[in-house]
Amino acid sequence: MGADGRNHRLKGMLSSLIEHLYAQPCSLVVLKNGNVSTYFKKGVRDLIWLIDNQPDNLHGAMVADKVVGKAAAGLMIVAQVAEVYADVMSKPAILLFEEQAIPYSYQQIVDAIEIPEGDTRCPLEQIVSKAHTAEEIELLLRAHFIEMNNNNKTE
Repeated sequence: MGADGRNHRLKGMLSSLIEHLYAQPCSLVVLKNGNVSTYFKKGVRDLIWLIDNQPDNLHGAMVADKVVGKAAAGLMIVAQVAEVYADVMSKPAILLFEEQAIPYSYQQIVDAIEIPEGDTRCPLEQIVSKAHTAEEIELLLRAHFIEMNNNNKTE
């Protein structure tokens, strides 16, 4: 198959993935080896779970997410996804994807991910704001979730 045929096939797969994202109340859709998986947890919890329990499902996968900020982008890079679509994507996430040459697309670009209840940055984005690498982002998020679990709090 020539490059044009391959690009058309990839665009078709991404379109199908995006349709899955909007057809259900899910937050994350993963396409790997022709299999589509949907996930429903808030924030980046599904990404962390996949990295810990099913890393092969993300490695080389196409991913569609409703919101991708710096925190989610860092985890996707650690997981070595092949391509990312987001309904809303932050500029810091784009910078990370560009540094790693990971193709991305989005419906809307924003300066920062904000919580729906106000005009402040998402807590996860605040936690990873000073991180420079995907690995630093992962470490900061894991430390946060350990602290949350130790305090019996939920995000």
